[in-house]
Order: sequence, then structure tokens, then C-alpha cells
Amino acid sequence: MDEPSPPADPPTNQFGSLNDVAHELASLEDLASRGSWRSILDKVSRARSLNLLSNPHDHLIYLTYNVLALSKLRRFADASTDLDTLDDFNSHYYKYETYPQLYPNRSGSMLPFSLRFIHAQLPIKLGNRQEGLDRFYRLLNFIRQKIKEKESNNLHDSVKIWKRRENFVLNCLIGHHLGDKEFILCLDLIKDMINRDYLDPLLVSKLGYIQMQIGDIEGAKGSFNHVETMLNEGKNDGYSFLSEVQFRNLVNRNKALVYVVGKDYVSAVREYEECIERDHTDVVAINNKALCLMYLRDLSDSIKVLENALERVPTRALNETLVVNLCSMYELAYVNHSEIKRTLNNWIVHVAPDDFDASCIRV
Repeated sequence: MDEPSPPADPPTNQFGSLNDVAHELASLEDLASRGSWRSILDKVSRARSLNLLSNPHDHLIYLTYNVLALSKLRRFADASTDLDTLDDFNSHYYKYETYPQLYPNRSGSMLPFSLRFIHAQLPIKLGNRQEGLDRFYRLLNFIRQKIKEKESNNLHDSVKIWKRRENFVLNCLIGHHLGDKEFILCLDLIKDMINRDYLDPLLVSKLGYIQMQIGDIEGAKGSFNHVETMLNEGKNDGYSFLSEVQFRNLVNRNKALVYVVGKDYVSAVREYEECIERDHTDVVAINNKALCLMYLRDLSDSIKVLENALERVPTRALNETLVVNLCSMYELAYVNHSEIKRTLNNWIVHVAPDDFDASCIRV
């Protein structure tokens, strides 16, 4: 899973605009939303060289954007070096109460949560998987301690925020364990969350995906049915990131996956089409519909599905997985596929974010 983009945690929620939180924060957020990571590096460098960052939290927010931009550009060693400029995350230098004249009536850490997440992710990107996993588990323990503190003080809004973070970090951990086919660990993590009464449809769906991979098809169907029941009964605890449309599409995609495993590609296409009709930016449904059409030996239509998506919603559809699949279809369908892929590459150069990996085009 990709790193989460800032904004970082603001020092208070009593602001009229992002620029009231930190120096030109709105501009940084806009650049991040457009994938202009090189421009972010330039902006951070300029702000630092001109001493435009006056408050301690300004420096931390700009550091977060700088490390995130370096990570997005796959400059992981540089990102790690930049992150190493910080002392221990629990240092008093990063606490509001150390600067009472700047942050009256504020206490606790001013360190953005995004920075803690990137700190955990970087060792994995640098090839030190075990160190990264250790950091993720320490981050998980840190989050759970925060939840206990907030609950003891009846800070319900803060509890909700930290539980969403717990959910997010657990999903990342599950993803890393899945990558190494550590299915038992994944199952333990998910079942632990479910035992904590988390009603997150994404987690229950992920349980179904893992059950499928270990051959427990009936168990997977049971998990997917549970997600559909949650939808019908309006059960979503607020710790997931799903809107109602995303929730309904998740149910359809789960059904489609069962059809795919049974090689009923026609029925799977029908489920994916329902998703796309509900949300034309559902790239997972778009990509999987195209693959099902390819399995049905309809290469022409499968190519059209992906090409139309790139044309209609390039900011959503332009990801390496979809482009790899499209290029594979070109190779199957056309003798002159190299020329077609060069044309695709020329278009991508003009519209892709800075972190897009153009090597997936295989020109």
C-alpha cells in the first residue's frame, strides 16, 4: 500500500484555511494531489534556504512533505537520511508544551502521523523487511496506547481518528505479510481486529481474499456474505474509509471474485459493470472487467475498456498495474505492438504524475 499523503495533524482545529496551519500548506497539498513531487522538493528547499519556516511544527510539516516526495520518487535512501535528522520521536523538542509561548494550552506530540508511517515503511523499501515490520508493530502498539489514553479521557472524536489509523496500519501490515504468503499471520491479524468488534467491511473482505488463496472457498463466500449483510443492515463502524457507493462496489467486486474463481467470467463482467455504472472511477472494477473480457477471448473490447478509462479518468486510471495489463493486451492483439506502446508512452509522459514508473510500458 502507498504512503498516505499529508496534511499532517494540525496544531489545533481552529483555523480558517490550511495556510493558517503552516506556511503555504495549501500550495503543498495542491502539488501533492497532482503528483508534482519534484515541485514539492523545490518548494521545501526554497522555504528552508530563505528561513520562511518560523515555528517548530512548520519544520516538521515541511519535513513530512519532503520525505514523502522523496519516497514517491523512489529516492528511499535520501528520504531515510532526511528522516534521520530527527531525534527520538518522543523527544521533548517535538512536544507543544516545550513552547508554551507559541502553543498556549496545547500539549502532546506535534509530530505528524504521516511521518511516523513513512518511518515504518522506509526500511521495507530499502530491502530491510524485518526492520520495517518491527517498526510497523511498534507503531501499532503506539496507536493502541493512544486509543486507551483518549478513551480514558472520553475524547470520542480523537478515539475515532486513532482507530482509523489503527485500521490503516493493520491493513498495511496484512499487505506486507500477504506479499510473502504469510497467510496464517494475516488471518491472526484480521481475526484479532474482528474480535475487537471492528465492523470494517474492508477487513472482512480481505479475510475472504486470504481464505480464497489458501483454498477455503466456502469460508471466503461466508466472509463475502457477511460483508453484504453489513451493507444491507447499515453496519459500518466509521473506522473504514468507505462511502456508501464504495461499500456497494466492494460487495459487487467480492461477488465478481467468486465468479472469477469459478471461471464464470460473464457473470463477473456483469458485477464489474454494475460497479462502473455506479462509479465510473472504480479502477479496480475497470481493470478486472478488462481482464475477464480477455479471458473470454474478447481482446478488442478488453483493450477498449482500459483505453477508455485512461481517456476519461487519467488521474485515477493511470497506474502501473492497469498500464501493464493494457500493454500485455497490445502484445497479444497487434503485430505492431511496439509502435502502439511508444504512442502510449508519449501520452503518459505528458499526463503522468512524477512518481509514475514508465518502465511498466516495456517499450
